[in-house]
Amino acid sequence: MGLSLGERIAALNWTDLTSQLNEHGCAVVEGLLSAGECAEAAAWYGDGALFRSRVVMSRHGFGRGEYQYFAAPLPEMVAELRSGLYGPLARIANQWNTSLNLTEAGFPETHAEFLQRCHEAGQTRPTPLLLQYGPGDYNCLHQDLYGAHVFPLQVAFLLSEPGRDFTGGEFVLTEQRPRMQSRVEVVPLRQGDGVIFPVHHRPVAGTRGVYRVQMRHGVSRLRTGRRHTLGVIFHDAQ
Repeated sequence: MGLSLGERIAALNWTDLTSQLNEHGCAVVEGLLSAGECAEAAAWYGDGALFRSRVVMSRHGFGRGEYQYFAAPLPEMVAELRSGLYGPLARIANQWNTSLNLTEAGFPETHAEFLQRCHEAGQTRPTPLLLQYGPGDYNCLHQDLYGAHVFPLQVAFLLSEPGRDFTGGEFVLTEQRPRMQSRVEVVPLRQGDGVIFPVHHRPVAGTRGVYRVQMRHGVSRLRTGRRHTLGVIFHDAQ
């Protein structure tokens, strides 16, 4: 019998993932989801009962393609990812706040405690989402900010297999560095991989100490096929 999703998350090399985040601004969790789990999650897209809203990107200038926000209660797999990944990521987030000398309240140990903070501030709508792209679709560079309480890291899981299910559609990050030109990171992913990345900024060591750099993420144009992605955002929305 294989490991549960929670056990797989606990077994990840969090020291290495933290180093990747600090050095490159993102970290790849390889093969956390099985092919069966990916297929199950991608198939959810056609079940409207699972979602609270649908967004067609072209209507809002966000790009092309569409996505749907899950309704509460979340599917068990999404809820497990959210609660299991939160703890290790909260420790990284608190380290980042310390390095940036931020005085805001630190992030609690459990996701339930953090959600309570969001809900008390009126942020009560779930933010995990399922994205669907077809030929010619893309996602413009953006940040996923939904209220005053923002968890600074999020995770996107690729549910489709590059080269088999689609071509193109690379995950892209940009880093806007002070007094310098922006840096671009293209993150190669396989089916079942997750990429951890900043929601809006991260600390970077410079010649005059640690400074904050703005981050944005998006997806390049899909050439062929269909691409599904599961986005795990840890703060709820207003």
